Parts: sequence; C-alpha cells; structure tokens
Amino acid sequence: MNKRTRILLLVALGVVVVGFFLYRRLTAASQSEAAAIQTATVERGTLTATVDAAGTLKAPQAAVAAWRTSGVVSSIPVELGDSVKAGDVLMKLDPSSLDRTVIQAQADLIAAQQDLADLRAGPTDLELAQAQLAVADARQELQDARYAWRVQQEGYRASSDTVLGAEAKLVVAQQEVEGAERNYGEYSGRAEDDPARALALTKLTSARQNRDSVQRNLNWYTGRPTELQQAKLDANVAVAEAKLNDAKENLKSLVDGPDPADVLAAESRVAAAQATVDLARLVAPFDGTVVAISVQEGDSVSSGTAAVTLADLSHFKVSVDVSELDVNRISVGQEAELSLDAVSGQTFVGRVTDVAFMGSVNQGVVTYPVTVVVDKPDPALRPGMTAAVSITTDLRENVLIVPNRALVASGGQRTVTVLFEGQQISVPVTLGLVGDTTSEVVASSLKEGDTVVVKAITANSAQGFGGMMGGGYFMGTD
Repeated sequence: MNKRTRILLLVALGVVVVGFFLYRRLTAASQSEAAAIQTATVERGTLTATVDAAGTLKAPQAAVAAWRTSGVVSSIPVELGDSVKAGDVLMKLDPSSLDRTVIQAQADLIAAQQDLADLRAGPTDLELAQAQLAVADARQELQDARYAWRVQQEGYRASSDTVLGAEAKLVVAQQEVEGAERNYGEYSGRAEDDPARALALTKLTSARQNRDSVQRNLNWYTGRPTELQQAKLDANVAVAEAKLNDAKENLKSLVDGPDPADVLAAESRVAAAQATVDLARLVAPFDGTVVAISVQEGDSVSSGTAAVTLADLSHFKVSVDVSELDVNRISVGQEAELSLDAVSGQTFVGRVTDVAFMGSVNQGVVTYPVTVVVDKPDPALRPGMTAAVSITTDLRENVLIVPNRALVASGGQRTVTVLFEGQQISVPVTLGLVGDTTSEVVASSLKEGDTVVVKAITANSAQGFGGMMGGGYFMGTD
C-alpha cells in the first residue's frame, strides 16, 4: 500500500468516526426533545359546553301560619320535621278560651249548612202540593175579581131578558101604586085613626116601596159604577193577577230547582261562618314539612302570633345570576349539575325552569336571574346552602375532540401540532363546539388516534419541524 492510499484510508476512517459521533449526538438530542414534549391523542367522544354560576338553595314555597284570634293553645298534633298535607290541622285552641264571635259563628254555621242542604235537596211532596193549591186558589180569586169587574160594567150586569123583565115589573109595580093611591083617596077624608084609612095607607106605602125596589134593580141592570167603585174593581183584579203570578213563580221555582243565585248566597253564608269557626285552628295551606314551631300547648296567643313555619321540601330551587354574554345560551329545560361544599363528594341534577327577560346592573356588569330546580333532592340538602351550578348549554356526541391546550391561533386561523415519527407538523383546524378543556373539530385532516402536541420545548423548534415536514401526510380528510 502506497502512501497516497494510506492517506485516503485515514481520511475516510476519520469521516466515518466523525459521522458516527455526529449521528449519536443528533439522535440523543432528538430523543431528549421528544421526551420533553407533552402530547394527547385525538379521540371521538361526548363534548359538553356549560355556564357556571353560584346561588343559594331555597324552598319553592314557605309560609308562617299565624293566629288571627286570641285564645289558649290546647293541642299541637304535629312535630318538627313532620310531613303534612294541605288542610291538615297544625294547632287548635281551647274552645272555652275562644272569642264570643267565634262561638256564635259555630251556631251560625250549623244553621247556614242546614239552609244550604234544604235548598239543594229541593221541595218535598207537601211543598209541591201546597204550591199547586196556591196557584189554583189564586186563579179562582182572579176569575171572581174579573167577573165582578165585568158585571159592573154597562151592558154586562144583566141579560136583555132580565132587563125586559125588570121593566115589566116596574110597569106592574107602578100600576099597583096608582091603584093603591086611588083606594087611599077614597078613605083620605076619614079620621086618621080610622082602620080602613090606615089599611089603605099601608097598601099604598108597600106598593110604592115595591116600585122603588124594582126601579133600583132596573137602574142597576142598565147603569155604570161610580168612579170610586170602578177604581176598587180595577185594584181587585190587579191584586188577583199579582197573586196568581207569584203563585206560579213559586211553583216553577220548586219544580225547576233552586235558583243559582240563592245557592251562591247560601254557600257564601256557610263560607263566612266557616271562616270564623276556622279561626280556632291552624291548618296547612299546602303540602310541606314542619320546619319550625313557635308556641307550645298552654300558651296564650293573640291575633298575629306566629305559630308554625311550613316549607315545601319536595324540591329545591336555586336562583343564579348569569352574565349577558352567556344568558342567550341558556333555555328552559336544560340540565344542570349542582355541587355543594356542605355535601362534599356528591353532585345533584337539576333543570332550568326560568330565564328572566329583565336583567340588572351591578358595578357595571349586566346579569340575568336564571332559576334551576332540583326535582329529587337528597335529604342532606337544606334551604340556605350555597350551591355551585353548572348548566349544560350544549352537548355533542361522537365528535372528534382535541384538547384546548393543543390549539394555536395565528392570523385568524387555528392550528394544532401533530407529532409524526418524531416530527411536529402544523395542521389547520375548524372548530365547532368549544368546551372548557376540549373542543370539537368539524373540518380538518386530523384523524382519530392522531397524536397532537399540547406543550412543545420552544416555538422555534415546532415551527422548524413544521417547515421541514410541511403538510403532505395530512392532505386527506375523514
């Protein structure tokens, strides 16, 4: 081997040695850098968006039962924590300690209830028979009044035959008078105590009386009543007609049943008496739980004395203030998750029941009240507890998800850095739903299972790797 060949071999050996050490250095640097990169895997899953706020648990309904009269408490049939139904008795007063008006109302109530019962029961057979008889009597009375009125009018007092008969009787009576006058004239010159003269005078007087009677009858048959008599006749007819109408209306009301107005009035009297009687006891106004008892048996109370506090604990509600930036994302029916410091380790499900239209301004911040209801509360929940509320405003299932820490925004474009064979490649993405920690990818060359960088050593290295690889591997779409 000549000198030239040896020199070439040494140079080649040196190049190999230098290249080996350079390769080892570059490989070690690449492995160290890769070990320092935090990554995550692109997955498909469920993504939710939420609005978080805080509020205080409240019972949907609560009331304090207070006395409206005076007396001494005689019994308390409920205890603290008891569940009661609307109308259940909570407390009673000693009857002997009641106000006089309450005692009187008890008697009034019995009478009013009886009147109402009688009214609703309808008439008895006897009452119907009496009403029918009253109609018949009134009809007969009207008929008699009308007949009396009719026969008193000219042309209706007697028939023509009766008038002709009366006129003939008058002619005969007048002839008898004239005969008696002639007979009396024969004895007129005798002494007054002469029997024959006295008899003739008696016959004359009798004949004249008979004639006058016949004349009066004829005058009545052909005459008219006086103004006063006519007014009385008219009044009798009007009274008889009114009596008949009243009797008919009474019978009709019995047959048709009670007047709704009468029933309403009777019911009102019962209700008024009952309201006064009820002052002697306290009843539950709604279904709930006894949460406080303020008086004891034997205590004297007066109007306004608070006695029992009742709350509906069948469910709870929380009112939270939501920013104007988030309120339009919330709607009635959305699900919410509640967590409480007082009940650690548990979460409770609620739903949005109300979103206010009017907001309020506090220190320049506009918020809107939103009500969340917990329909099935745990016994550990109590009014007044502070709750953290997370309202689910959107939910997407089986979507491509990347961590928010992997997203980079630059020039209006969002990208993620994909780790491929030790290289970092920048890939543009279009987002859909953005959650608190992850976001939905709706358009990109990303695929499920890709590894994305969530934290690189330096931005320059990431840009360098991206520039080296370009985007050739991710040109396809799902």
